[in-house]
Amino acid sequence: MSPAMISEHIPDIDLITTYAERQDSAFSRISPWTKFIMLILVVLMITLPSSMPILVAMYAAILLICFMAGLPMRKILAWYFMPVIFVLSLVGIMAWSQPGVPVFSFAIAVFVLTLTDQGILLVLTLLLKALISVTFSLFFLMTTKYAHFSAMISRIFPSPLDQIFLLAYRFLFLTLAMAASMLKAVRSRGGGIAHSLRVQGGLFAGMFGLVFIRSFEQAERVQKAMTARGYNGTYTARTLIPKPGFAEYGILCGAGLAVIMTLWLVPHAVGW
Repeated sequence: MSPAMISEHIPDIDLITTYAERQDSAFSRISPWTKFIMLILVVLMITLPSSMPILVAMYAAILLICFMAGLPMRKILAWYFMPVIFVLSLVGIMAWSQPGVPVFSFAIAVFVLTLTDQGILLVLTLLLKALISVTFSLFFLMTTKYAHFSAMISRIFPSPLDQIFLLAYRFLFLTLAMAASMLKAVRSRGGGIAHSLRVQGGLFAGMFGLVFIRSFEQAERVQKAMTARGYNGTYTARTLIPKPGFAEYGILCGAGLAVIMTLWLVPHAVGW
């Protein structure tokens, strides 16, 4: 567990960066542009109307490449906590209003809530889509060196968006480190997350407010240090990004064809 890690269910940025810099699998040697385009195609695929078998196959394939890349699967599964809670909080109510074959129902006062097979399918579909996007995003970040990642940001986003993105990413490390230090200080004095939110809510509100204040102060000191070293508002990454090889072009063409086939076949299969 890194010093900046607040909870095992929150993605550890230090660990992600460590894997990105030290990983030496075949996937880390693939061109970052190939993985970035594949990420776009994956997001496009889960956005299109996809059947459950397609989503299950995609999720299984992404888990397989994460395992083959030597990524920490237990950590990745623990990091699913936040996206799962997010999806269930959004879709949990919608699932009870879907038409279909009733599976479970109960009454609250004069209201009767019924969960149907289509409601369960909706929850599972959206949950799979969220896990697919999160898992492949983690795969992309944990197999791409920061120098290549920052160079891609400089080439994709116009100024000053690229500067904002790159500096905000670095300042995120400072904010998480300060929050982790304060939480350790609270726990060492007998406090706890659940207990303090119930009894000492004001303490935690003040603590997180102090985190952001100190983050701004630290950001100002970093900005002054960069200005003293010649920073003029433009941070340009000069790192050369490896270009895709012929095999990678073939993979991208196959993935693009799969998206096109899904776009054409699935709507016909569901009666669009």
